[in-house]
Order: sequence, then structure tokens, then C-alpha cells
Amino acid sequence: MKQIGFIGLGIMGKPMAKNLIKAGYNLIVYDLVAEAVQEVALTGAQAAHSIADVARIADVVITMLPNSPHVKEVILGDNGVLTNIKSGAIIVDMSSISPLASQEIEAECAKKGVSLLDAPVSGGEPKAIEGTLAIMVGGDESVFEHVKDLLLVMGASAVYVGETGSGNVTKLANQIIVALNIAAMSEAMILATKSGVDPEKVFNAIRGGLAGSAVLEAKMPMVLNRNFNPGFRIELHIKDLQNALDTAHSISTPIPLTAAVMEVMQMSKSCGEEKNDHCGIIKRYEDMAKTEVMKKG
Repeated sequence: MKQIGFIGLGIMGKPMAKNLIKAGYNLIVYDLVAEAVQEVALTGAQAAHSIADVARIADVVITMLPNSPHVKEVILGDNGVLTNIKSGAIIVDMSSISPLASQEIEAECAKKGVSLLDAPVSGGEPKAIEGTLAIMVGGDESVFEHVKDLLLVMGASAVYVGETGSGNVTKLANQIIVALNIAAMSEAMILATKSGVDPEKVFNAIRGGLAGSAVLEAKMPMVLNRNFNPGFRIELHIKDLQNALDTAHSISTPIPLTAAVMEVMQMSKSCGEEKNDHCGIIKRYEDMAKTEVMKKG
């Protein structure tokens, strides 16, 4: 693997690219935000002036973008990745998008002899910085094996889950579980607080039992400290839940709890809090109960 291209240097992509550079990979990077490109270039990457610059020389192109339309534009658009990439190259889309979109993009890539993996991640900004993301991968298994070591620079795990689109189906399942966990935590801690019980003590009492979870460990301390700075923004979780609902509806699968949490997130968006961390949905429960969950003293 000689040259790695990286397109999309946002809250997740930037630390992921930096970890690849630290591991000794040769990176050429591009983003619409020139300052982000310059920042990563200062750590050792080559700065590209366009998507085409990246695609022309990279053996593997990684994309980390907001949603399906952005990925389609970058890969399939005029003078995009597919127009300029060489046959035999690999595209690893690490964005969280619709599984159907991944399948559509893969079909176009196959016409040019280019392999596509859909490899969305879980863990938010903290784990992107640490290089300990969970990566779920769909596509050709032999292609996955070829880039697995690369992925494990950015993640603590990289698991092959099936054919193209499977990675994003897995990510949608992940996002449903995370959203419902945050909502359940919110309801439980509102109940405890309004009953006069210290929510921090409740957290410490239940974290080692069946109610304990990675979500509880990551998000409850943030709530107690009233820290809603984003590790993962509400607006991005709304995007993922919309993809989950659309996918579920397309295969006649009801997901009513997901729909309910989606409405709570939409309430936060309507309050202008869509850029807060997704644990910030607890504020909507606080509004309804007229109670604030926080550390005492």
C-alpha cells in the first residue's frame, strides 16, 4: 500500500488522518475547509487542491463525509474520485450513510474495476483521537483483508460483516441502540432526581449491573457536569436515525422506539441545540419534568 488518500477532515476525519500519519502512512488529504487541510499537512500529509488530486495518485482513497449525497458527489460527481482513480484501486467509505447508497456507489465503482468498502465507525471524536474506533465493514472480504491493518490504525476493532451495505446496516443498528440507551438513561435519571435521589449515586450504584453500558459510562458523567460539547452531535444522530427509519420502512420493518427517540432529537433541534452532544436530549426530559440532572455540591 503506497499512497493513501483521505477526503473529509471534519470532527472525525481529522484525527483519523493524523493517526494514519503517526503510523507512517503516506497521506494526501483534501477537504473543502482549507484550514483543516493545512492543519493535517503540518503533521506530515501532502495537501491536495482538489478531489481529483487525491484520486489520481492514491492506491486507497478513504472518505469520511456527512451523508449519502456528499459521498455520492465526492465519488461519483463530475471530476470526482471515480473519474480520476486508477483501475484496481480501493475506496473505503467510512461515512455513515444509507446502505442503499453504498450499494449504488459500489455498482458504479465495479464498472471501472474499483473496489468499494462501506466501513462506518462508532465511538465519536474521543475514540477517533485515540484510534480506538469500532469499524464495521461491508464489501468484498478479500479487499477487507487487504486494508485491515490500515483500518486497525484508526480503530480498536475492524469487523467484516457481509456484502456491500452491510457495514452501514450494522452502523444503523448501532445508532438505534445508542439513541435508545441515551433516552433510557435520561428518563431514569429524571425519575431519580425528581424523587430526591442523587443521580451521581444512582449512576455509581447501577453501572456495574445489567443496566451498565458503554453509553452510560461515556454520557452520564457529561450530563452530571452539564457538558454538552459534542463528541457526537444531535444533528448527526438525527441523520443516522432518518437513514435507519428509511431503511426499515423499505423492508417493512417497524422500529417504533427509534421513531419516538427521533422526535425527542427533533425537539432539541427545534430548540437550536442540534450541535450539542447527543446526550443533550436529556434537556428535553428536564423541560418536561422541570428538573435538572446534575452533580450535587
